[in-house]
Amino acid sequence: MNIADLPVALLAGGLATRLRPITATIPKALVEVAGRPFIDHQLALLRRNGIRRIVLCLGYLGEQVQAHLGDGAVIDMELHYCFDGERLLGTGGALRRAAPLLGQVCWVMYGDSYLDIDYRAVLRAFSSDALGLMTVLRNGNRWDRSNVVFRAGQLLQYDKRTQTPEMAYIDYGAALLRDTAIKRIPADQPYDLADLYSALVAERRMIGYEVTQRFYEIGSHEGLAETQAYLQREH
Repeated sequence: MNIADLPVALLAGGLATRLRPITATIPKALVEVAGRPFIDHQLALLRRNGIRRIVLCLGYLGEQVQAHLGDGAVIDMELHYCFDGERLLGTGGALRRAAPLLGQVCWVMYGDSYLDIDYRAVLRAFSSDALGLMTVLRNGNRWDRSNVVFRAGQLLQYDKRTQTPEMAYIDYGAALLRDTAIKRIPADQPYDLADLYSALVAERRMIGYEVTQRFYEIGSHEGLAETQAYLQREH
């Protein structure tokens, strides 16, 4: 698989209530970080890694994101948009709605995360018999609550809601999914993507790939400050 051919489903439709009052009038993707809207940093990172196609799954104030980015030609990327509609569909529901734009295999990422990893290496690890791949980080509850059991290269358990002592890793936020997995999600209904991931892991149909670079996110004021400091150092 050529990385330039695989689209990224970028899930960026949430209400961003933890970032209020900043997000009272703008969506999280347009929050300024190190002098630019956060989405600009995200897309520049993905482009540096050879990714060219993005499907932005939008909800709350999503029209502002589309107005800001357009079709992506200016940044040499191909951008498409999929809107939740009258009610927010959650991460899984938004992904299911975007399925016709995503082809047989796609990346799945979140609109508030900056994940500076080797995407080509992750793609090379995606085996033909797996329905999904989850990147994982040895987290030890440092940056968020650990939710993954990953041992001897095997992804053994994932549960976002119930933590066990064996969970030393966390879902890093970049995944690969086949269309057959995405189509398990009920259409046009609110759905949490974590439920699909939990089922795929339990069935041993989702593999894990360990990364070592910590993630940055702007989902909270604390995370926003850390991401700002990191991007200012990097740029």
